[in-house]
Amino acid sequence: MAEPPENNARAATPVVREKHQSELGENTITNEEKRDFEKGAQSGHMEKGEQYTQIDPAIASRIAASVEDFMTLVNEANEANERERGMKLTQAFKIYPKAIAWSMILSSCLIMEGYGTAVVGSYAAYPTFRNKFEDLIPADWQNGIAGATNVGEIIGLQIAGFVSDRWGYRWTILTALIGVTGFIFFPFYANSLTVFLIGELFQGIAWGVFQTMTVAYAAEVCPVPLRHYLTAYVNLCWIIGQFISSGVLAGLESRRDEWGYKIPFALQWIWPIPIGIGTFLAPESPWWCVRKGYKARAEESLKRLARSSGFSQRDADGAMALMVYTDEIEKQVTKGTRYRSCFKGVDLRRTEIVCLTWIAQTMSGTTLGGLSAFFYQQAGISDSDSFKLGFGQNGINAVATIASWFVLNKVGRRTLMFTGMCVMFMFLLITGFMGIHDPPSTAESWAAGTMVLLMSATANLALNPVVYTIVSEIPSSRLRAKSIILARNAYNAINIAFVNVVSYRQLTPAEWNWGPKSAFFWAGINAIFTTYIFFRLPETKGRTYAELDILFENKVPARKFASTKIETLMEGTEDAQKEQADRITNAAAAESATRDGA
Repeated sequence: MAEPPENNARAATPVVREKHQSELGENTITNEEKRDFEKGAQSGHMEKGEQYTQIDPAIASRIAASVEDFMTLVNEANEANERERGMKLTQAFKIYPKAIAWSMILSSCLIMEGYGTAVVGSYAAYPTFRNKFEDLIPADWQNGIAGATNVGEIIGLQIAGFVSDRWGYRWTILTALIGVTGFIFFPFYANSLTVFLIGELFQGIAWGVFQTMTVAYAAEVCPVPLRHYLTAYVNLCWIIGQFISSGVLAGLESRRDEWGYKIPFALQWIWPIPIGIGTFLAPESPWWCVRKGYKARAEESLKRLARSSGFSQRDADGAMALMVYTDEIEKQVTKGTRYRSCFKGVDLRRTEIVCLTWIAQTMSGTTLGGLSAFFYQQAGISDSDSFKLGFGQNGINAVATIASWFVLNKVGRRTLMFTGMCVMFMFLLITGFMGIHDPPSTAESWAAGTMVLLMSATANLALNPVVYTIVSEIPSSRLRAKSIILARNAYNAINIAFVNVVSYRQLTPAEWNWGPKSAFFWAGINAIFTTYIFFRLPETKGRTYAELDILFENKVPARKFASTKIETLMEGTEDAQKEQADRITNAAAAESATRDGA
């Protein structure tokens, strides 16, 4: 089903066509319709037909010129693509239990980050910590400590980009695990807020590495049916860490000596050794191996990630071909794998989406849930009740994240996140109204606290785990780690420059003292990003990375991603296959003529 010859010459024009169910034949749209489609306004109605697209024949021709056996590569890649698209969830669990286990081990690094950030975030309201340093931690110091953690994460993220590109995901994570083991000594022995702040800066560096490498690894070691489970599991690990932290803090809340705040830090030394051993034994990402040209090592990783009984040599060859073909597509679309490549051509759109999607998460109003213990106290709830509610909140969050796995599989990424933003908006308005009376009554304080619980549950059902899946799927495979780093750094930067500064002052009595009324402010911000998600976030559910490359290269509008079909990876490659066959035939004829002349 190749494009007409006159369209093959237009490398820059997206290859798109529309098939009508009422017709048996195949109609090619006009150049004018192509331009309309590129602007997101293609004529016609989806009820009458389905949108189809394929690889640009010009790109296929360039790939054919750069590989030895293009015909075999495309056929094996297409076979693997069809196998992955048609794979049932039960089949994926049966074939890839080792991939699941390795990904879960590496993702456990986020338990450390979730635990550490929750401990630090709760100390402003923790009695023994306040007694050690000051009765009420000034807003500037609260903002400074949170900002130091974010700055450390930004540094760690940037380091991870350079180190992982050269040494791989495993060795980057191992280095961070060794570092964080030493960095824990800073807050453990801190005798001033300054030392405590420096400790959080250094711990943030290690946490920044974990944030990126775990997500990228999870996205690259599993097939399509498992992808959202393993990437969303990264968020669950973060919640598990917070859940453990809440239990520890609630259990030690009545203790008044210095060990009341030192024990929570000492417990962080439990995780690095077992996680480090698992990381050392894990196979490297096969996608990273392909990008670096280590094809034999990539095949070895593939076989270590799957059960031999369900993963034949033919399956391995097909998976290798699909990765190589996807890598070749991206090489032709964007040259280079540096950070600046993320802002060129098609990848600029992909970078914009992952950055603003992660910013949308923190700007949706989730910051109120992140400051739950502090918020409950400022709403009039006692210290004891606030920490108990925080413990229950993290339990609800864990259940919500697990539920998101099944909802994601049904409704998709875009729909779930958009719905979650809308629900958050309503809860924020209700919370704001609970704070109109000053001071709020006991009933209003508890109602506001309940709204925070519901907002947190909504965020962990429809926002937080979905973001991890989106930011791992949207980037091209060659720029995945760097795109995630840029997105997470955008998230950290907005937290430092805006969210932390505003939220602490909104809830601190000595500052703005807005209390529950601060929810009105976040409702307005939420509305802006909800609009962005509706118009710019594409649906990636069920797509292989090769298919996503084709959709982005053809500039398919975000709202048409889900309805645009890619029948096979073969479409659009017919002329390229013929050209390579002709070159081989001509070369053989020339060699034969040379021998005859001799």
